[in-house]
Amino acid sequence: MSATLEPTHAITSSALAGFTGTVRYYRWHSGLLLTDGAHYLAANGAAWLIDILASVQHMPTMRDEDRQFWTLKVDLEKHTAVIICTDGDKTGDGEVELYRQDIPYTDFPLKEAKLFAFSEPGIGRIVLLPSEY
Repeated sequence: MSATLEPTHAITSSALAGFTGTVRYYRWHSGLLLTDGAHYLAANGAAWLIDILASVQHMPTMRDEDRQFWTLKVDLEKHTAVIICTDGDKTGDGEVELYRQDIPYTDFPLKEAKLFAFSEPGIGRIVLLPSEY
């Protein structure tokens, strides 16, 4: 984890779309590695979002899933949100929900954010933006 995370940029859809790969990986707790885009979220006020991913990795359903597809859905008027993790429809029979958490208050500025978390043997679980895939 970075020593200091002080927001320096606004989280916008266009800023997130600008990440199309990564130059380096950033260590996070619970064995996560963040790409440049995921680190951008954490460094600019959404470390709590990455912490949610990290906090549930010990659960058997999460630990056993090689590919996790996370979606944060925000009600911008009520300042509430829900974060949902699915298996991304790996069987072709529809997505299986692996985790869900209601967030009673957030100031996250977008209606939606997506993250992927993929296990890479010998490396760990890498968290990335869809545009970085």
